[in-house]
Amino acid sequence: MNTNKRQYRELNPETKEKISQSMRGRGKSISHKEAISNGLKSYWKNIPHKPIEKD
Repeated sequence: MNTNKRQYRELNPETKEKISQSMRGRGKSISHKEAISNGLKSYWKNIPHKPIEKD
């Protein structure tokens, strides 16, 4: 199993913070933002939510 590929939508808080810090101060054009949005919408359609563990 490839452990480098995301399996679920949810990320841990540390990973979210690292991504946030690395993206600070960068700007993007409107067309670039739209292209990113469309690509991510397509990507996330194929990734399932993490199963909820029951007690």
